[in-house]
Amino acid sequence: MTSLPSASATVTGMRSVNKHIRALVRARFPLLYILSYEERRVLEALEAIAEAEGYRLLVWSVTKGLRDVARPDVPVSDEAQDYLGVLRFIPRYDGDALFVLLDFHAFLRDPVAVRGLRDLVGELTVTQKTAIILSPSLVIPPEMEKEIVVVDYPLPTREELAAIVDEMAMRLPEGAKLELDEEGKEALIRALQGLTATEAENALALAVVTYKGLDRRAIRLIIQEKKQIVRKSRALEYFPVQELDLTQVGGLANLKAWLKLRAADFSEAAKEYGLESSRGVFLVGIPGTGKSLTAKAIGGEWGMPVIRLDMGAVFQGVVGSSEENIRQALKLAEAVAPCVLWLDEIEKGLSGLGSSNFSDGGTTARVFSTILTWMQEHTSQVFVAATCNDVAALPPEFPARFDEIFFLDLPTKQEREEIFAIHLAKRGRDPEQFDLGALGQASEGLVGREIERAVKEGMRIAFNAGREVETSDILEALKELVPLRELYREKIEALRTWAAGRARPASGRPEGGKVQERRLKL
Repeated sequence: MTSLPSASATVTGMRSVNKHIRALVRARFPLLYILSYEERRVLEALEAIAEAEGYRLLVWSVTKGLRDVARPDVPVSDEAQDYLGVLRFIPRYDGDALFVLLDFHAFLRDPVAVRGLRDLVGELTVTQKTAIILSPSLVIPPEMEKEIVVVDYPLPTREELAAIVDEMAMRLPEGAKLELDEEGKEALIRALQGLTATEAENALALAVVTYKGLDRRAIRLIIQEKKQIVRKSRALEYFPVQELDLTQVGGLANLKAWLKLRAADFSEAAKEYGLESSRGVFLVGIPGTGKSLTAKAIGGEWGMPVIRLDMGAVFQGVVGSSEENIRQALKLAEAVAPCVLWLDEIEKGLSGLGSSNFSDGGTTARVFSTILTWMQEHTSQVFVAATCNDVAALPPEFPARFDEIFFLDLPTKQEREEIFAIHLAKRGRDPEQFDLGALGQASEGLVGREIERAVKEGMRIAFNAGREVETSDILEALKELVPLRELYREKIEALRTWAAGRARPASGRPEGGKVQERRLKL
């Protein structure tokens, strides 16, 4: 993944968007659709464009009707109050103007409104008027797909956020302290990235009230505000930076080394060095081998929150909303950046991709295409960790979007011993008091999840016997387990066949430097 652009590059991107909108206006495009939650910022930009072109800027809302921004207290016309009336009025307006329709997406499910908008497009083509729908939600009727130009308005740049911080510092109330050096200010701006201007102002104001001033403690509060953003989405689940890290994942030495090497990718020093950040990792393997645990542990290891994307929630809602759901979810993930975006068991969320055109009108295919395009093009500090149990259910272009593909096989004896030690320590027991060698030998063919079950069951046996848990209790529990390998024999072999030559083994090298040999017999 590419590093964050510098402030100057980001500002250039912002100016480029405004320049693009102005070019569309000058080229007499009759209908634009600007996607943004920030009405104030967009309207200020449109006001500057209108002034530069000698246009008037007229804004319509369902509550206030059509108003000129130069005289907001005076309605432009009584007949332009409702959404159909304003569509009829715009072509008859005498003069060059930009007409901004706020939240007009709410009316685009009305066939009369759609027809009126199509008529409007035809009438404005040869005029110096442009209609602009300004909305946070993208709703485009099929009839309008070829007639609307969509402009995705970016969030505030680092320069704009720096200006907000400076303004807040200048307006501190009496008695409030400003304790931010240049390094602290830069860290604060990074924390604010991904918020709207209003959200940034509110978060800083809350920090000033809470801490009687502005200092580094504001960063923690801003992160909490980002968590609230994620909670508003049904498709995302927020896991805060937690104590879980890679030391609590057994085995997988190759994968751990790869991740630790990239821990500093998102730092300012790495960016100044010219180092590009990693885009993501694809974890393929047998169920229960630690794929999901590793995905969550990346966040703790790197000091980032983990955002889990629920593909089931993406496909909920009215017909046609799935594509909008995935776009909004990806935008929210970028708003929380830097973060880890966890795509858990991605093959289940995209099941039926091959028959999408017949089963769901192509919805799954379009959602998948949106994910692929975003993974290729996004420049935000979002590291994607995807897990998969059945890689055959995914098209080959999906794994190709990641920096590396790792295969998680059944753990070796050494890894099983390490997993036993982790789960015993997690439950307040000293691993050195147990015969880990015997446990590792007796658990051949088991995955981490089954080893955890054996530890818990052994403790249950000891608890009911009224004594402390011993190695023999866990060995007894192991005898009762039906290994997962017996249930997924064919699938495990198929995964191993696929991984050969396509994926790196997640397990490391033992002493002596030779790759650990795996028992291929099941």
